[in-house]
Parts: sequence; C-alpha cells; structure tokens
Amino acid sequence: MEEIECMLFLILGMWLFLTARRQTLFQERLRAAKRNTAEKNRRVWELLQSSDYETNPVVQSQRKRICFALQSRRGRPSVWAFNRATEWWDVIVPGFTNAQWVQNFRMSEETFIYLYNKLRPVMERQDTSFRKCVPLKKRGAIALWKLATGSEYRTVCHLFGVSITTVCRCVQEFTAAAETLLVPEQIRFPDQEKFEEMAAYIENRWGLPQCVGAIDGSHIPILAPQEYHCDYFNRKGWHSIILQSVVDGKGLFWNVFAGLPGSLHDARVLRLSTLWELAGRGNLFPAYTRTIGGVNVAYYILGDSAYCHRSGWAEPDCTHTWRPGTTSRSVPRNKTDKRSKE
Repeated sequence: MEEIECMLFLILGMWLFLTARRQTLFQERLRAAKRNTAEKNRRVWELLQSSDYETNPVVQSQRKRICFALQSRRGRPSVWAFNRATEWWDVIVPGFTNAQWVQNFRMSEETFIYLYNKLRPVMERQDTSFRKCVPLKKRGAIALWKLATGSEYRTVCHLFGVSITTVCRCVQEFTAAAETLLVPEQIRFPDQEKFEEMAAYIENRWGLPQCVGAIDGSHIPILAPQEYHCDYFNRKGWHSIILQSVVDGKGLFWNVFAGLPGSLHDARVLRLSTLWELAGRGNLFPAYTRTIGGVNVAYYILGDSAYCHRSGWAEPDCTHTWRPGTTSRSVPRNKTDKRSKE
C-alpha cells in the first residue's frame, strides 16, 4: 500500500513539474516573439527616420504617411489567459466519496454522470485553434455548485480555476439545457394510472386516502429589476420570484409554475397558474371517487392555510379537514387561526 501511495505521489509530482515547465516554455516563446516584433519595428522606424534615406519630395511624403501609419496602427491581437489554479477539480474531486458528492453537489456521482450524458448533445463544445474549451463535466459541476450552494460567482471561479464570465455562462447554459431536455421528461402531468399509484403510496405511508400530493410556494432570490422593482419585493424583505410546485409522496415534482413577482400572495399565484385553470374546468383529476365512511372522496392536494378551500384542495392544519362518517366541513384549530401566511 505504501509503495502505491509513493508511486501516486511521484506521478503527481512529475505531472505538476511538466505542467509548470510547459507554461514556462510558452511564456518564454511568447516573450521572444514580442522582442523580435519590436526589433523589426525599431529597424523600420530607424530606416524611415534616417536623413540620407531619400531627398525626393514625393518619397519624403510617402515616408511621412508610412510613419503616421506605424504610429497609429493597432497592435496585433494576441490570445492570453490568466494562470488559474485547477487542482481542486483535477486532483481533489476525483477522490470524493459518494457521501462527499451528496454533501457538496447535492447529488451522487451516479446522478451527475446521468446528467452529463443527458445534456451532452446540447452543452458539448469543441476545442479551437486559440484555446481548449472547458470540459463538459467541469462546466456541469460549476453550474451544480452554484445552484447547490448559492455561492458568489467570484468564489466559484476561484474554486474551479475559471473566469467569472465562464461561471455565468455555465449556469445559463446548464439551466437552459435542463429546461429543454430534462423538464419535459422528469416533470409531467400524471395520467390516471399515475394518480392511482401516488394516492396508494401516500395512503400506505401516511394514511391519507385519495391524496395525490402537496402544494406550496418558495421565493427564489433575484437582483432587483430596473422596472417595477417594488412588485418583486416580498414580505421577507428582499426581491424574488415565486416558484409554486406540487410534489407526490416521494417528493417528486409533477407540476411547476414559476416567474411571478415575489410580492404576490400564494393564493394569488395559485389563481394565476394553469393548475387553478384545470381545477376550474374540472380537468385536474380523473373522475374517480372512493366511498370512505359513507362519503364519496375524490382526489385532492394538500395545502397550508395560504390556499383557500376549493374542490380538490385540502388544508392539513385543520382549517378544512375530512373525517370518516362526516361531510367535509371546517374544523378550526383554535380561535386565532388565520387564513393567510404570516
């Protein structure tokens, strides 16, 4: 075991030495090319400035034009990049255990590889003659780290050894690709068979018959927009947009609605969502009821007191409850029970 560790350290040391040596040689060649270019320009300039070059007025006029062009010409563009440390991603992360992956990236390495393969057709880039592109795995990890930790772009760029612009682009490209490829596949409105499966799971685990999910809202922080910024200022004291979602008994999303200003109440967001429209037309759930204690119970979704009572909705904090052997009625938890979130 010790011999293997020594061998690994030796290989790592050689790799670091060769990398540093390659960068040093590149910088030396770059400086030499710049010196050669400067020397050529100096010689041309001295030749043009020499008094014995030509006495012909026409040639002198041409020489002045050349001098002016040399003085005002734009410098030749060059490709450059800051030296950045990438050892954390290249050396440390490959040794992460599954628990460390979940702790740092909020998902296992297996799930990360699944996302990598799914998003490859959209996010993969090619190397150019100027420089090599950031590998796809690294770009996906950058986006996941930003989404999982909420760290500043500057902190993420130092950690992965890239620029702030690269971090921003990785996050935007990752979210756009996930919306295009993953959302239609992973977040779908259930069919009748799926509703039956969700209701059976919730009843077996929590004893709630005919329940097919739970609904709630969450505030997503944003920078204050230049226009109508007051509309996005929420009751918690910061700017946000609202994400409304419905999950099943396993915590899997089956309906998502997002983008409305953070100042709106959860009940208002619900009324503006497609979920409310479906419920109003009676197309939210299949026409299936179950007789429990002499009462016909249809499918329903659990919501807290921020959501008003409507057919297909139930509030678990006893504002609206159903009991076997009785009709659906209001059972207040206490006299000070409020109808909206504090």
